[in-house]
Formats: sequence, structure tokens, C-alpha cells
Amino acid sequence: MRWSGQLISDNDDDAAGGLFKASDVVVRTFDTPGFRDATFYEVRAKSVLNKVPGAAPMFGWTINPYRGCGHRCVYCFARKTHTYLDLDAGLDFDTRIVVKVNAPEVLRRELARPSWRREAVAMGTNVDCYQRAEGRYRLMPEIVGALGDFGTPFSILTKGTLMLRDLPLLTAVAREVPVRLAMSVGSVDDSVWRTVEAGTPSPARRLDAVRTLADSGLGCSVLMAPILPFLTDSPEQLRATVEAIAKAGAHSVTPIVLHLRPGAREWYYEWLQATYPHLVSRYRALYRNGSYTPTWYQDRVTAAVRELAKAYGLVRPRAADPAPSLGAGPGNPTTRATEVQPALWDDVELPFQPGA
Repeated sequence: MRWSGQLISDNDDDAAGGLFKASDVVVRTFDTPGFRDATFYEVRAKSVLNKVPGAAPMFGWTINPYRGCGHRCVYCFARKTHTYLDLDAGLDFDTRIVVKVNAPEVLRRELARPSWRREAVAMGTNVDCYQRAEGRYRLMPEIVGALGDFGTPFSILTKGTLMLRDLPLLTAVAREVPVRLAMSVGSVDDSVWRTVEAGTPSPARRLDAVRTLADSGLGCSVLMAPILPFLTDSPEQLRATVEAIAKAGAHSVTPIVLHLRPGAREWYYEWLQATYPHLVSRYRALYRNGSYTPTWYQDRVTAAVRELAKAYGLVRPRAADPAPSLGAGPGNPTTRATEVQPALWDDVELPFQPGA
């Protein structure tokens, strides 16, 4: 692995900055059911507080104590980052996990610098900080504690119910600094979940965690992501998912349609061919212009979720923001939520036959 001197970073855009030396790596395996196929590379990081590049990023700073993720989400956009370590973006990303064992102590050193302005820090932006490995390495309690001790607000996005382990600590720290928590639940369709997110807790368990966080007073929002074209985007599926999110007591719901960047795209298509081969041609048509679906498709899905969120009390409609209809689209701008189209992808032009 070309780890020594390699230009790698925790930022999602992989800006330059060597993180550790190859001589610092300790390789471990564990003969327990949850880790039997995994290899862990324990490293001593040079830095863990990462500045996000760009003029107006969604968040300015991130912390990622792990690289690679045992949640095994086939669509994960972070897969390509593994290739910078001479590991592949497929199976290696799922089973060869880099652990920054000194992350808490390095973070305290960085937060103690006079130049640190206590800007908000986001966690879970690249790989999940509450993935299975966290159950063994327990890096997050000290990281959360350090942020609280240095008056630094933070947010956490996860698919891991392991966050509940740290609920007492999160509650205590939230009395000192702003803490924002979010759970990722793209769908409540178990038949899809079992194959597309094989290493994650079930959607039902994640929503149970949302309810626990809501009852605790901390609260939790839900990132409804990713919504998978042709798999979890039907009106009925969207309704079921938003209803379940609302019943769990989520603060809000934010829908995001699947995007397929290089690295994730190849692995996702391999999974699609093996699991839903009849959809491959439709995906190639829908994503023929790049990593993202067409704007019309994203707008239609977002409008559908927004209307359902209003119906279930997750957002309040504004006078200047009329509610879009679930089936709204070209030639059908006023369709009511109870009179929906059978599918959201009817406008996709297929240049060849499905399954060809």
C-alpha cells in the first residue's frame, strides 16, 4: 500500500495532505462474527480536523476517525477514497478498515490551538463514524468529549444505532454546545435494504433510534438518502418511508436521490447486474449524462417527499411556498396526493430494451 508520502485526506474531495506513515500501521483481525472477514489497519494520524475545500461548502470542518466502512452500502460515494491507499473501491472498502487510533488525542491538540475559532464540525460526512468498528475501538466518546470541552459545535450523520451508546454523553455535551444529530434512512423496504446496505442496522432499528433520541430531548433529523431510482422511489414507497419517519418523531426529513460517482458507480452497477439485472438499462439511461439524475427527476422526487412531509407534520408550509403535488409533472401540474402516477420514472427515454 502506498501510504507513506501519499497525498490523501479525509475531505470528501480528497485534497492533499499525508495522514500517516506506513511504519505506524498495525494490522489486526478479530475472530468474532461481526468482524470475521474484516482486516483493520491501526494507524497514528498526523491530523484529524480537516478543512473542507471550496468557497461555500455545506460544512467547514470534518472529522473522520475511520476510512472504509463495514456497513457495505453498495452506493457509497466514499469508495473511491480507498484507491488512494492502493486498496480497491469494492470489497476492500467494505472489509479493510483504516482506524485512526490516536484520533481523540490529536483532536485535543488541534482544538487547543489559539487559532481554532470553534467553528462547527461535521462527522459522518465521508464514512460512518458509528460503523461496526466503533463498537470495538470506541473513538467517538473521546472525540465528542473533546469537542464539548473546547466549546466546538458539531453534527453527526450515521446509519448506526451505536450512537445510542453515547446518548448520556451527547446529552451532557449538548448543554454546553450545539449538537445536531441525523440518521440516514433512504427507505423502509426491507427487501432492498438486505442487499444494498447489508452491514447496517435495519431501517426499523434506525427509526427506533430516532424515537429514542426524540424522547431524550436531543432530537434527530432524518436524511432520506439515497432514494434509489426504480427500487425505492414509487409513490407508495415514498409515502411509507415518510410516514415511518414522522411516526419516529424526527425533527425533519431531507430527501436525496442516489448519485453515482466514479468508484461507487462501478461497484453499484455490478451489484445491480447481479441483483436486479432488468434495471441496468434503465439506470444507464437515467444516468447517461453523468453522476446525477436529471433535474426533472430530482425535482419530482423532492416535491413528492416535501408534500408527504407536510401531510405528516414534518414541515410547515409557508404562504409563499404552495405545496407541490405528489404526481406533479409535465401536463399534470395539479394531481392530488391520492391520485398519483404509478411511477416517477415514466419520462425516462430508454434507448434499448430493458435487460439488453
